[in-house]
Amino acid sequence: MLSRRSSDVIVVGAGVVGAACAYYASRAGLSVTVVDRGPVAGGTTGAGEGNLLVSDKEPGPELDLALLSTGLWQELAEQLPPRIEYEPKGGLVVAADETAMRALRDFAAGQRRAGVRADEISADRLRELEPHLTPGLAGGFHYPQDAQVMPALAAAHLLRAGGERVRLRLGEEVTGLLTTADGAVRGVRTAVGEVSAPYVVNAAGTWGGEFARLAGVALPVLPRRGFVLVTEPLPRVVRHKVYAADYVADVASGSAALQTSAVVEGTAAGPVLIGASRERVGFDRTLSTEVLRRLAAQATALFPVLAGVRAMRTYVGFRPYLPDHLPAIGPDPRLPGLLHACGHEGAGIGLAPATGLIVARSLTGGQPPLDPDPFHPARFEAEAAV
Repeated sequence: MLSRRSSDVIVVGAGVVGAACAYYASRAGLSVTVVDRGPVAGGTTGAGEGNLLVSDKEPGPELDLALLSTGLWQELAEQLPPRIEYEPKGGLVVAADETAMRALRDFAAGQRRAGVRADEISADRLRELEPHLTPGLAGGFHYPQDAQVMPALAAAHLLRAGGERVRLRLGEEVTGLLTTADGAVRGVRTAVGEVSAPYVVNAAGTWGGEFARLAGVALPVLPRRGFVLVTEPLPRVVRHKVYAADYVADVASGSAALQTSAVVEGTAAGPVLIGASRERVGFDRTLSTEVLRRLAAQATALFPVLAGVRAMRTYVGFRPYLPDHLPAIGPDPRLPGLLHACGHEGAGIGLAPATGLIVARSLTGGQPPLDPDPFHPARFEAEAAV
């Protein structure tokens, strides 16, 4: 029986990334305590659309991580209950004109060389994939590897799948990191008491930078706010995740200013999800009617059929942004026993399984599933010293 006061590893954060770390660590035979000041999926995960994407990633370390996660999500979809709503529906990126279409061709060519399936769709065939798309588009690319899950359910079932090896301590805020006399991790202090473990994983999402500071190390995680509109339940009027070509540029941008680009997708439950917006305004949760107006206008420009549909609700979330758009994953050399698994920005749900597997292999001394160096948690130190 797992002790409530000690375990092999403590994971701080019960979002999907923390859940994946706990899941793969438990499968490796470790006992895990997951600590969160709120409920499961109470932060960024609960405000996410559940996208598992390769279509928006250029060749490089993040795409490698996404391709690894794509295979792992397929395995998890067979092992976890169907209630996680895993749907390999594919993505469709569309171009408004020939200039945008040429840019998509160049982007897709690089992705193909990295192992992504990207099928060009001519303008006259777009409506075969999406009958309700607006006419007059120049064409697009279909990405059959793109998929979707219901993120809060995915996090919950990953934690449950850990069985008796995973213990949850919810509603407990971590107030300090405990260290030994020689400076190594020995656990955490919460508002309720101390929990002992020789390893602590920072999976605190948007608050990953704050937790790192609590541990005495620097990790420049910043919140990047985004809104999502949710429509009333509909018949399946949108079959894929559909977005305009400028979305890729917005994802790669480091601008703090407001950016919106049409992202529209149907869900198994019926509602259509409409995004995406990005802006750095700290943790300000104030409803922005300007953002919602832009999202609605861009969505109906892509799918005119949505013009008469009611928006039932909206929600806001904060993406954990790091300056180079890569997450921090793995051991922190500045504090023995501390590992990081945060900074995934808007891709955390898609990248969670690969992140969890890397962390589990780090904890057990196993072979990393891919090169972990680009995700090194201390990589920003040199820049800060300049």
